[in-house]
Amino acid sequence: MPSKADEPGRPDPTAVVLDLEKPVPDALRGAVLALGNFDGVHRGHAELARRAAAIAAERGTRPAAFTFEPHPRSIFRPDEPVFRLTSPQLKLEGLTEAGFAQVFVLPFDREIAAVPAESFVDDLLIGRLGAAGLVCGYDFHFGKGRTGSPEMLQAHGLAAGIPVAVVQPYAWQGEPVSSTLIRTALEAGDVARAAAFLGRHWQVRGLVTHGDKRGRELGYPTANMQLARDCRLRHGIYAVRMKIDGIWHDGVASFGRRPTFDDGAPRLETFVFDFSGDLYGQRVDVAFVDWLRGEAKFDSLEALIVQMDADSARARGILAKTPAFGAPPFLP
Repeated sequence: MPSKADEPGRPDPTAVVLDLEKPVPDALRGAVLALGNFDGVHRGHAELARRAAAIAAERGTRPAAFTFEPHPRSIFRPDEPVFRLTSPQLKLEGLTEAGFAQVFVLPFDREIAAVPAESFVDDLLIGRLGAAGLVCGYDFHFGKGRTGSPEMLQAHGLAAGIPVAVVQPYAWQGEPVSSTLIRTALEAGDVARAAAFLGRHWQVRGLVTHGDKRGRELGYPTANMQLARDCRLRHGIYAVRMKIDGIWHDGVASFGRRPTFDDGAPRLETFVFDFSGDLYGQRVDVAFVDWLRGEAKFDSLEALIVQMDADSARARGILAKTPAFGAPPFLP
């Protein structure tokens, strides 16, 4: 069912993009910094946010996230891009929703990658940003040759007189939460499992573009979106919700190559139940609730329509039992 997202009062997420050629304003200095790539902003990352907030409260300051864009792999292995769980904007929003008062983004390139780990800590984190404390995951590595480690952060923090917390693997349902685990679930089409570890339904954001209008002819007009080329979500049919003008609407979506027709480039096509507005040119969010079936080729349009009717009925049933979303669509 449609639900109004609880958006009033939410902070407008904005990032502080760091320029190493310029001094950091005093008003931005002195936070407790949680360090990481934060792809997905999952339950483990939320634990880093809680630890940073606790230290910040003790020291009379605020918690901030320190992250990198683009993902380092896109610099060193551009032909093998990592499957990003969140776009930069969705990551920024997720970090804000996790409780960070600020988000610092360091533009990542080969020059940054060549900065010695010692300089990264002493000159940037402690020097320029005046960190009042540091928080990182147990496997966080940084600096030239990835020689920086949690142990090194603790040693430099001790020398500077600031606390450094290293967060051990965060387990959910008996398994350590990681971005890799979530990517693996999405690659298998198991969006429900991915949601359990994310702490919310996995979602994408994109521009609705004109397609071939074939869905309209079949009685299923769809909103068409191109996802990032690194997206490795399993091709298939999903029960979804789409956020339009702040309201979540139930629907059913196909992600794949349309083997019955053109077997073309992967595309997300969403049929929004009981909706008749014009979405062309709008930027919308799609949250994936459950897997229905794999992509298939049909011998006739009649057979395809019968299956689409069944998919829609099944999706409606699943979504009727799925609690209404807030903002963001967090899970217990």
